[in-house]
Amino acid sequence: MKIHDRIKQVKHVAGLKRELGLGEIVSISTGAMLSGLFILPGLAFAEAGPSLLGSYIIAGLLAMMGMLSQAELASAMPRSGGAYFFVSRSLGPAVGTVYGLITWLSLCLKSAMELLAVTIFSEFFLAINPHLLAVLLCIAFLFLNLIGIKEAGRVQIILVAAIIMAIIYYVAAGMPSVRVIHFEPFLPAGFKGMFSAAGFIFVSFGGLLKIASIAEEVDNPGTVIPNGMILSLLVISLVYLSGIFITIGVVNPGILSGSLTPISTGATVFMGKYGTVMFNLIAILAILSAANAGIMASSRYPLALSRDGLFPGLFGKINNRFNTPHISILITGSLVVASLFMGLDMVVKAASSVLILTYIFSCISTIVMRESRIQNYQPEFRSPLYPWLQIVGAIGLSLLLLELGKVSIFTTLLLSLLGFIFYLYRKDVGDKREFALMHLVERITAKELTSYSLEEELKEIIIERDEILTDQFDEIIKKCPVLDLDKAITKEEFFKLVANEMSSRMETDTKYLLDLLLRRESEGSTVLSPYLAIPHIIIEGDKKLDILVARSRQGIVFSDDTPAVHAVFVLIGTKDMRHMHLCSLAAIAQVVQDQYFEKRWMEAKSIDAIRDVIILTKRRRSCTFP
Repeated sequence: MKIHDRIKQVKHVAGLKRELGLGEIVSISTGAMLSGLFILPGLAFAEAGPSLLGSYIIAGLLAMMGMLSQAELASAMPRSGGAYFFVSRSLGPAVGTVYGLITWLSLCLKSAMELLAVTIFSEFFLAINPHLLAVLLCIAFLFLNLIGIKEAGRVQIILVAAIIMAIIYYVAAGMPSVRVIHFEPFLPAGFKGMFSAAGFIFVSFGGLLKIASIAEEVDNPGTVIPNGMILSLLVISLVYLSGIFITIGVVNPGILSGSLTPISTGATVFMGKYGTVMFNLIAILAILSAANAGIMASSRYPLALSRDGLFPGLFGKINNRFNTPHISILITGSLVVASLFMGLDMVVKAASSVLILTYIFSCISTIVMRESRIQNYQPEFRSPLYPWLQIVGAIGLSLLLLELGKVSIFTTLLLSLLGFIFYLYRKDVGDKREFALMHLVERITAKELTSYSLEEELKEIIIERDEILTDQFDEIIKKCPVLDLDKAITKEEFFKLVANEMSSRMETDTKYLLDLLLRRESEGSTVLSPYLAIPHIIIEGDKKLDILVARSRQGIVFSDDTPAVHAVFVLIGTKDMRHMHLCSLAAIAQVVQDQYFEKRWMEAKSIDAIRDVIILTKRRRSCTFP
């Protein structure tokens, strides 16, 4: 089988294609956030005045803290349902189920908000019932998402490119018309008004969540997802701040306050009717882009809940022709249509509160995953300034949530209660999974509470994420004997253990093996570093090769001239297996050179965990039998 065919097999393990690149990811995320610029600034200006600029900076900084945590989690666990998957694997299925349900609902609400907003701008061009138009648009995007995420991603790239070009033109053309007097007083409602507005407009940064939701369909997710999130946040922050600066500077405060068409109103000031028409069209494109991304991302939550047995299996079905979760998409679309008949202000606050919870949970989940010291939690991207960034982020986001008011908090609590009731109803049929918090409690209490199931699940994710195609060396390691030694021993004691273990496997005499091992060591030390030794011998016979792996916490003393070693690989084979013998030596050399090898080796909790340290290390895999 050719190598590219084998890679394709790996990419289809989970049933969804990994076909989204950095361009699609950035466009999906950015496109999901651009609509906020055309709808919310006028409503938020009524609350904060010119200090709305500070509101966006506060919201952006807090979103960045949550986003960096999400980037780490998504790079370690690129699975559909994004944040639901992280939370359930870190804080447990009860919290995960509640969170997954309310996030799914909030994303549906946000998509409905965006579809309703289209009608505000479309009234300028045609007279049509706004709810009918919103339903028709929802159906159109459902069809687009049903035929494939790649196709939906391509549409996003075109839409986002056109919108950003228009905003650049808006900023450049509007700069000469900016009046400084419009920024005075800067804090009409004080810092409280600015902070409260930051909570209201926080939903504008929800597009970052959508990347995590579709992580399973991203090619090279360990690198592309963090880069896509960071780039999206930088782009959207520049767009928001520059666009809102121009809008505040050119529009009379009395007109801007409470306006549902702030950018179009601003364009009218310095472009006339041409600007009104142009930016009403651009606003429609931006909102359609966000609605498309919203339906795309939210439909992955029922899929993830179905895989864990909490939703019926029907939700997890993948269409054979288009390779999309068609049932999940259709159910999500129905929920969006039902949400179209809610009030805009209520939808915004409900979506913002759940989004803030998402980032709070991301910060907490990152801390739990790291402190549990789960070996196979191996993010490609690690959040900087850990754990202070997560602690400050969780506290700041919690304060922001309180600023949204009693109605929003009550709505969130009500949704959470309904989610918990649903979990109690479905928990007996859901998968009984371990979660990282159990490992953390186990570490603190020194009581054995866990098995190896979470490590095994994360191992499978790493294999798929890194497209690890196992070779013959990996297959040997999966079956080879592993010695985990707690006390310090000499080389003679160690070789006796090796000879006793390997004699039956190699179908030879124990004393014969012991003599060969001691003789090889007398000819020259097999200690290659202060940490590692690789004794290797040739035995009589043909077509035999095996490896014994040993981890010694206190060390194995090979001689007085070398330090005690903690990792030993013993290779035993016949002459005709020389190729595989040398190939195994090369593979071991690559494994032990990994920067995290020694740390993971010493922290491995079991024999299976020791094997995983070897199998999951990135290396060039080329060991095959001749």
